Amino acid sequence: MNLDHLKLFIRAAHTYNISQAGKELGLSPAVASAHISKLEKDLGIRLLHRTTRKVSLTEDGHAFVRYAEDVIDSIEAAKASVGIGNASPRGTLRIAAPASFGRMHLLPAIPKFLTKYPQLSIDLKLSDTIIDLVEGGFDIAIRNAEMTDSSLIARKLAADTRVICAAPDYLSEHGLPTTPSDLYEHNCITLNNVDRWSFLGPEGQINIKAKGNFSTDNGEAIRDACIAGLGITINSRWSAYKELASGKLVELLPEYPLVSDTAIWAVYPSSRQLAPKVRSLIDYLIEYFGSVPYWDKYGS
Repeated sequence: MNLDHLKLFIRAAHTYNISQAGKELGLSPAVASAHISKLEKDLGIRLLHRTTRKVSLTEDGHAFVRYAEDVIDSIEAAKASVGIGNASPRGTLRIAAPASFGRMHLLPAIPKFLTKYPQLSIDLKLSDTIIDLVEGGFDIAIRNAEMTDSSLIARKLAADTRVICAAPDYLSEHGLPTTPSDLYEHNCITLNNVDRWSFLGPEGQINIKAKGNFSTDNGEAIRDACIAGLGITINSRWSAYKELASGKLVELLPEYPLVSDTAIWAVYPSSRQLAPKVRSLIDYLIEYFGSVPYWDKYGS
């Protein structure tokens, strides 16, 4: 199988135009069309539906393109490992990320990344559901959680400091808790009904069961419900840093830090070569967020 034909097919799949894909690779429209036809003949399947205006992937084409990208990525990674060839990131980078973090912090980082690597395109899925990377065909996922999946390789991108907070109006009406046990007298907002909150006190770990009348599955909704005065909650600093700086939210119990091993992670399957496009994103985000991420120093 001709690798140049594979590269051409991948570009045609993403540009929906064989002539445009051929132009990017220095081929005339006639030669590009002939190469695609040769690839289809070699495989014994039709990869693209052709019209006079554009092309689209067939069902077989949809199935094949992901594996074609893996082949090219593996070759580029192999070249990069021994310092030869042009390992410049290229192709489509498929990313899965949590909805709130993705909108607030990943999306603002992407424009400069694509400017730096113009041969890359990004397919981003935002979901709070943990996605199977291999089954879903994703190159990398961004996760804010404790890492427990040993089948994945994880790189820490940034801290995910979590704090207890409430709105000033809520505290004016219900009082200020001074110890974790005081939270039993308050309405607590929980994420996904996770109601076991752990604190580190002078004499060790303190565990409480949070109780309240509102729970949701979205971090931004947790924050906004807290701002609205519904109760006390745990928030990631990356989610609430602006509200904490402006005074819309007040950090509580600073003498009793939350017990948490969470961080912002980049994860990818251990069964795959680390393609240049994946490595480039990881390196870029580590630099973008910095050793102390901006949400931990905002307003300081």
